[in-house]
Amino acid sequence: MLPINLMAVAVSAIVAFVLGFLFHGPLLGKLWMRLANIHPTGNEKFVDMVPQMLWNLLSNFVTAYVLAVVYLFASASPFLGGSGAWRGVVCALWVWLGFLVTSTSIEVIWMGRNYKLWLFECASSLVVMAAMGAIIASW
Repeated sequence: MLPINLMAVAVSAIVAFVLGFLFHGPLLGKLWMRLANIHPTGNEKFVDMVPQMLWNLLSNFVTAYVLAVVYLFASASPFLGGSGAWRGVVCALWVWLGFLVTSTSIEVIWMGRNYKLWLFECASSLVVMAAMGAIIASW
C-alpha cells in the first residue's frame, strides 16, 4: 500500500472544489458564462446542480489522489527543486502541463471548442493544480 496522506488528498479535493466554484461563480462567472455561451434563464435551481457537483467533487478526489501518487514518486527527483510546498507546486505544474493542457487542447484542435474558453479553463486548472500540489507536499 502506498503511503498516501488521505487527509491531504481530502483537503486538496475540497480546496479544488471551492476554487472551481470561485472561478466559475463569484470571481469570474460572468466571463466564463460569456465564453461558454451560457445564458441563464433565471429558472435555474441549486438542487438541479447537485448531481454534477457531486461528480465534480469525486473527480477532484481522484485527481488529488493521483497527484499524491505522482508526487510520492517524483519527490525523490532533483528536478522538482526547492522543498516543501514548492516541490508540490512544481510537480503539479508538470502534471498540469503534460496531461491537462495537452489532453484538453484536442477539444480546440479537433472539436472546434472556443480557444478563449479553453484558455480560461487552463488558467483555472493551473491555479487548482498548484494549490493541490502545495497542500499534498506540505502534509
